[in-house]
Amino acid sequence: MKKILLSLFVVALSTNINAQVKTPAPSPSSKLEQKVGLSDVSVEYSRPGMRGRTIFGDLVPYGKLWRTGANANTKVTFSDNVTIDGKELKKGTYALYTKPGKTSWEVIFYADSNNWGTPQKWDDKKAALTTTAKVVPMPMKIESFTITIDDLTNNSAVLGMLWENVYVGVKFNTPTDKGVEASIAKVMQGPSAGDYFSSAVYYLQEGKDINKARTWINKAIDMTKDQPRFWYLRQQSLILAKAGDKKGAIKAAKASLAGAEKRGNADYIKMNKDFLAKMK
Repeated sequence: MKKILLSLFVVALSTNINAQVKTPAPSPSSKLEQKVGLSDVSVEYSRPGMRGRTIFGDLVPYGKLWRTGANANTKVTFSDNVTIDGKELKKGTYALYTKPGKTSWEVIFYADSNNWGTPQKWDDKKAALTTTAKVVPMPMKIESFTITIDDLTNNSAVLGMLWENVYVGVKFNTPTDKGVEASIAKVMQGPSAGDYFSSAVYYLQEGKDINKARTWINKAIDMTKDQPRFWYLRQQSLILAKAGDKKGAIKAAKASLAGAEKRGNADYIKMNKDFLAKMK
């Protein structure tokens, strides 16, 4: 019995030694994922808080290299080559370093993303791209360091950094148009109604050849004439209007309106009524 009790005591003692108290991390980790056009962009970083401290010019000195976050490197990953300030940045994962200043920041995409904090020995050859971004003062304070991907378009977005009362944004462009054109060229060898529709809408949105857009949307409409799609007809009305065919645009809008009313789609009913009122 004594041996059994002694064994249980040893097991309990071992368990207590190995147990760890769980507490919140001072700088919680975060991961941001965003689709920009056809490209995937992600950011992995830790988020320190102000906690009553003065940040820029004090905790984060001006003109000194900063890890742009806390703990391990802040990592930015692009699935495609992107362009920043007219310079190409190859697809891949980069450590994001900055040198904050009062009126602008130097922003560096560094090829070695496996450092903890800043590299012990800086290698200029690994600085894949360096740019400068203006500091925009904010009317309120941001307690936790925050990175955003905003101002999304089909071809670009802005990588934003916010902390204390400062915002800094770096715009990057993605090769969306090249990818779409390649996709269109491939699919057009045997396109479906949906392919014609998507291609036409893209050309309309991006201000490209409106005559091509008209040809494609007309084919999409013709291929679905046995089961008309009011959302197809809505885009046809917009494309025809832009192409200068007012009569055709009104006809398409009326057909879209009839289809939307039949299906009880309030959004398309309103959009078509507003469009027809504008055409008159």
